Amino acid sequence: MSIAKIEARTFTRRALLSALPVLAAIAAAATIHQSQAQPETAAPAPTEVTVAPVIHRPLHEWQEFTGRLQAVNTVEVRPRVAGYVDRVAFPDGARVKKGQLLFVIDPRPFQAETDRLKGELARAESDLDLARANQARAERLIVANAISREEYDRLGAGVSSARGQLDATTAALESARLNREFTEVRAPLDGRVSRALITAGNLVTSQSLLTTLVSDDAVHAYFDADERTYLRYAQLARSGEGDAARGVFMGLVDETGYPHEGRLDFVDNQVDPTTGTIRARAVFANPDGRYTPGLFARIRLVGGENRDTVLIEDRAVGTDLGRKFVLVLGPDNRLASRFIELGPQIDGLRVVREGLGADDVVVVNGLQHVKPGDVVAPTRVAMNEQAAGLRQVASVSPSTRIAASSVEGATLRSQR
Repeated sequence: MSIAKIEARTFTRRALLSALPVLAAIAAAATIHQSQAQPETAAPAPTEVTVAPVIHRPLHEWQEFTGRLQAVNTVEVRPRVAGYVDRVAFPDGARVKKGQLLFVIDPRPFQAETDRLKGELARAESDLDLARANQARAERLIVANAISREEYDRLGAGVSSARGQLDATTAALESARLNREFTEVRAPLDGRVSRALITAGNLVTSQSLLTTLVSDDAVHAYFDADERTYLRYAQLARSGEGDAARGVFMGLVDETGYPHEGRLDFVDNQVDPTTGTIRARAVFANPDGRYTPGLFARIRLVGGENRDTVLIEDRAVGTDLGRKFVLVLGPDNRLASRFIELGPQIDGLRVVREGLGADDVVVVNGLQHVKPGDVVAPTRVAMNEQAAGLRQVASVSPSTRIAASSVEGATLRSQR
């Protein structure tokens, strides 16, 4: 390499090294200028949420169920004898009394059989009289040795045979009379009859379904309770929190609240392992026939003592991996998460069994926009109290021990 090239490279390197301080000064000045040109970023404003104090007051806690109404007695009306239907004696859907005529089956064949057996009975009575007379004569003749012992025994056996024939004919005649009565199909109980499934002129047998009849003076309401609910009521019963009353309340789909009062009269003897529920039944008087079997029913059962209870709106409740929680407003408007255990719903509000105190304030609107630890701008409102409904629940007359007594009494009746 030539000396000229070496000197050229050395000069270039020295020039670059001497320019570095100048470049650094220019970059620093640009950075300072940029930082001075950009305004400082403002802190985010607190999120606006709506909060409400929890409701805290003494209440009866109720457990609510859904169920279906069923008739206390349901009868499939079938004929006891075979024959042709002569007449249908009721209008479809009518209310009938016990013993009221429903169907008439042609009685003539049964009347003819009854008349024939009456003749058979008269002949059997005559045969018995003759056999007794022959036996009386034989007793006189045997004393005089006028007949043999064999003949005497034969005449005595004739009396027994005639008596047996008379008894058999009497029984056959009674059966024929019953069959004649069975040609008139009558209502076995008071209630409401369905439509006639077989009309006049049709041949029926003992397997033919003529109509159905349901009692309507009372109805059963069947519903299913989960294991936890059943165990809770059973514990109340075992602890002696019970009295003679066994009350339960019902509302229909077109009604507000639970205006009808009945009593729990049956709890099944085992939990269904496929559903984890146990079947229970309440009975309600139905003097005006308003309750129709098959109707959907809402059932309410008192579930504990009249005690101080915390209530909140359902919209204040969140779910985290299956657990229920609320966001509680703390000092400096900072939110904290609180896991809770929920109870039944009472007039639009949810019972909180555990997790909240009487003085807590929870987020009721904007829950999806905040998280635990956030500082918020709260707007306070009143919880949707529905005070009239709550006062009605709080002043319900039956004892709070009704449900426990109901479970205990119904279980005992089921075991018997």
